[in-house]
Amino acid sequence: MQRWPFCFARIRAPHNIRTFSAPATRPDPFSLLAPQLGELRQSLLSLLQSGHPRLSEITRYYFLHPSKQIRPIIILLFARATNGLGRQWDQKLWEAQREGAGGRAEELDWPLTRPDVLNDWNPSMPTNTAPFNTAFTLRPLTPHRPPVPKRPPTQNTTSSPALYSPTYILPTQTRLAQIVEMMHTASLLHDDVIDESALRRGSPSAPAAFGNKLSILGGNFVLGRASGALSRLGDPEVTDLIASVLSNLVEGEILQTKAVETSVEKETDVEGDHKVHVTRIQDAWNIYLQKTYLKTASLMAKGARAAVTLGGCKEGDIWREIAYAYGRNLGIAFQLVDDILDYDSASATLGKPGGADLQLGLTTGPALYAWEEHPDMGALIRRKYEGPGDVEKARDFVARSSALQRTRELAQKYADKAKEVLQQLPESEAKSALEVLAERVIRRKS
Repeated sequence: MQRWPFCFARIRAPHNIRTFSAPATRPDPFSLLAPQLGELRQSLLSLLQSGHPRLSEITRYYFLHPSKQIRPIIILLFARATNGLGRQWDQKLWEAQREGAGGRAEELDWPLTRPDVLNDWNPSMPTNTAPFNTAFTLRPLTPHRPPVPKRPPTQNTTSSPALYSPTYILPTQTRLAQIVEMMHTASLLHDDVIDESALRRGSPSAPAAFGNKLSILGGNFVLGRASGALSRLGDPEVTDLIASVLSNLVEGEILQTKAVETSVEKETDVEGDHKVHVTRIQDAWNIYLQKTYLKTASLMAKGARAAVTLGGCKEGDIWREIAYAYGRNLGIAFQLVDDILDYDSASATLGKPGGADLQLGLTTGPALYAWEEHPDMGALIRRKYEGPGDVEKARDFVARSSALQRTRELAQKYADKAKEVLQQLPESEAKSALEVLAERVIRRKS
């Protein structure tokens, strides 16, 4: 039964692209970006400052723990792999280098409106905030930002597009990587409340450490800070892309808890009908893959596309389509592997008890494959594994089927498709690292 609703056909790139030489050995993406990732994670802590010490503590909590950082890695690698190819690259580069144009790293921290209005009182920002011990007074009507300089006209050029540098990343792209990591972390703060997680990669989850209320409020605060940073990137399309991820995350959460079980319930109307059984499984697979895109792949896909857009690629540039296709397929492969690991009892030592999804009543890829081979699995799915011994029975059905192997094969197909679309990119170290990343996703153990 072939299910590839989210894979993409081959995308054709322009000819005559000037490239850098392919690396002799393929680079490790984590080692390649280690300095940038360390600086990125540390510097974003300044974006999470609050006038309330407890709120500052919880919003920084997950950022101070080890993290895969796969989403920032995707963004930074696509920046390296495509900067210089977009039709508006010269404009983006000028904005990043010209004082006052708004694209330099320090200028991305300048608020678009007066800081004392945006930040209110914050002891960490004594010169940019307003105290509350006196009535607020009118301020002089003077601009708080310098005027944006005009870019001199450029001459038309007919030269072929070329990568600007094997390592250069625009400040806006680095900030985007921080924003995406903030959104992911905010989703963890909320998800751990819903999923009642006690551990997160071996450490107490935020709800376990701070309580549900502060975890929810902390997630909201991080999203607020991310939204403010997003607006200062100065690209409406990027704002639209990243903002839509928030809707996707909510829609995915609702799909995860409701729709698959509803599909199973319909099967009881025609007990023993094999055709109905197959149809219900197909419906459940479509729902599961849609949920997987919304909750996991959306942020990777739209983040990658946004990174390339910030590099000057606009409508009609193939590089944006490549970035989105890669992120979408890689994200689904990533989640499929994650769902396999949930059935590994050894994962308990990494902070996730084996069978955690089953205990939460969630049906993932391995359970759906087991349902194909063991129809009795449908009854367990229908009642969300809440009956006595249901979790153990479900794990047994999975173990006595080819479910885990078939799920891994499906993840491999998505990862292969992600690598395939990269072939349209010019040769570079970043392109090779993106290929390695797709392979690492399949082989990961945590």
